[in-house]
Amino acid sequence: MNSANGTETESSAEEYIFASGTLKLLAFTIGIIGVFGFCNNVIVLVLYYKFKRLRTPTNLLLVNISISDLLVSLFGINFTFASCIKGGWVWNSPTCIWDGFSNSLFGVVSIMSLSTLAYERYIRVVHAKVVDFPWAWKAITQIWLYSLAWTGVPLFGWNQYVLETHQLGCSLDWSSKDPNDSSYIIFFLLACFFVPIGIMAYCYGNILYTVRMLQSIQDLQTAQVIKVLCYEKKVTAMFLLMISCFLVCWTPYAVVSMLEAFGKKKVITPSLSVIPSFLAKSSTMYNFLIYITMSRKFRRCLLQLLCSRLLRLQQSIKERPLPQVNQPIRPIVVSHRVSDRPKKRVTFSSSSIVFIITSNDTQQLDVSPRGDMSEVNVIQVRPL
Repeated sequence: MNSANGTETESSAEEYIFASGTLKLLAFTIGIIGVFGFCNNVIVLVLYYKFKRLRTPTNLLLVNISISDLLVSLFGINFTFASCIKGGWVWNSPTCIWDGFSNSLFGVVSIMSLSTLAYERYIRVVHAKVVDFPWAWKAITQIWLYSLAWTGVPLFGWNQYVLETHQLGCSLDWSSKDPNDSSYIIFFLLACFFVPIGIMAYCYGNILYTVRMLQSIQDLQTAQVIKVLCYEKKVTAMFLLMISCFLVCWTPYAVVSMLEAFGKKKVITPSLSVIPSFLAKSSTMYNFLIYITMSRKFRRCLLQLLCSRLLRLQQSIKERPLPQVNQPIRPIVVSHRVSDRPKKRVTFSSSSIVFIITSNDTQQLDVSPRGDMSEVNVIQVRPL
């Protein structure tokens, strides 16, 4: 990182670009993003850990996205939040490098994980191949190595991490006109934005085409095939919504960065740059809401997690033995029919309903502990 940038970073504390009220609003916004992003992704990790039925290779890729989003909430938002409170960037140059590097790394991990999920759906639906845990772990390892490679090379001189225009956070040096820096920006956008989007578009296009073709073949319209197709459509729709939210959050930031990189820096004001930056960070909040809304399995596990104490209480009540009936029983309904069938009376006690069936019309109904029950059948039913 050059000395000019270090001087800019150290002296930025004296520059107040935004008004005090605007900074408070920005601090509140980024604080809400951080808190909800942290809590939502922690819940996803807890659900995956506690419920064995959620531990599938596909969900492992979702957990990888939650981990990257959680790390953004922990490391990618704190410095920006503090800068909003202080009125500008007050950290030193190494902190700026870490802030830019961590945000870039975790953002690339998220988009590469989404493209991997698209490919997993593609080989499952189109080619009828099911991935296993070794495949998922290998994919996650490659995602992190790939992301680390592209976001790590600026640390060694191919571009650099500097303060953004709004001076509340750091990112790549998009505005540099040096051929070395400009070449990195071009390759970075291709490898970490346009190529993953192309992979997702190709995979989901083939998935939708395959599902429609299978639905149009009458010979395949069995109950089992229809059920499988409905499930695949729901899962695909959930992943498409995740991708759509991610692109809605990150595309404005990519557009502003490209405008800044390719000659339109003057139109990028601090107010215009801070909105896409905060919107990109807000992508950490939404995946949990999508899981709970569109995945019945996640929703049931969440309800079970929240209501576990109530479920344990209900289970203990069900396993509790019935109390003996010591109070006299008052007949409520008596059946009188001219036939040889046994007679039945339905009575209430203080804690249950008792069906007393006799084979003798004139037999007295004595259900006391000393009564003769040789010819009487007593069925005791607890209320629900």
